[in-house]
Amino acid sequence: MNDETTGKQALARRLRWAREQAGLSQGQVAKKIDVHRPTISQIESGQRNVKTEELSRLADIYGVKESWLIKGDDALEGERDPRILLAARELGKLQQKDLDAILRLIQVLRADREEE
Repeated sequence: MNDETTGKQALARRLRWAREQAGLSQGQVAKKIDVHRPTISQIESGQRNVKTEELSRLADIYGVKESWLIKGDDALEGERDPRILLAARELGKLQQKDLDAILRLIQVLRADREEE
């Protein structure tokens, strides 16, 4: 496997993860960027390249930076807010049911923000 294939697969994994964290189905995302659902599936499996404008829209929909989608954690070095790191440590200490409740709250907050 060459570096291009490895990078494509890593991008596909980050796109899927970001979509899932945003609480969206492939169908919902497809509708938002005006493509068919199988297109999202192909992108997330690494079978289809992501167009630049699609990547930009996906980053916006998912609430992540394009640079993170492309490069992963390396893109965040020096950009991390210490409050996010603190929150992540605290989230790691929660029981599963409490973590699920926090994730639902985040989805509600995101939905409210989209309505504004």
